[in-house]
Amino acid sequence: NTSPEQMQMFLTRLGFGSKVVVTGDVTQIDLPRDQASGLIQVREILSTVDGVEFIEFGNQDVVRHKLVQRIVEAYKRHAEETGTQRQR
Repeated sequence: NTSPEQMQMFLTRLGFGSKVVVTGDVTQIDLPRDQASGLIQVREILSTVDGVEFIEFGNQDVVRHKLVQRIVEAYKRHAEETGTQRQR
């Protein structure tokens, strides 16, 4: 849960020989609704930058209890049906 400014501040401190891994789940952002998400924005800004990769996991990648996968799928269906997916 970072603002775009915090994400930029973090990513611009990469040193030589370093690697940065940012993890997050855009379905679990708990910033105030009027606050933009650095996690969402970074993909929009850096998706075409050479050397930057984005890997997206789906419902099939849930490795917790099988019930968790079904819960994730149910929430996704509900968001799609009601149009309540959080967009920033």
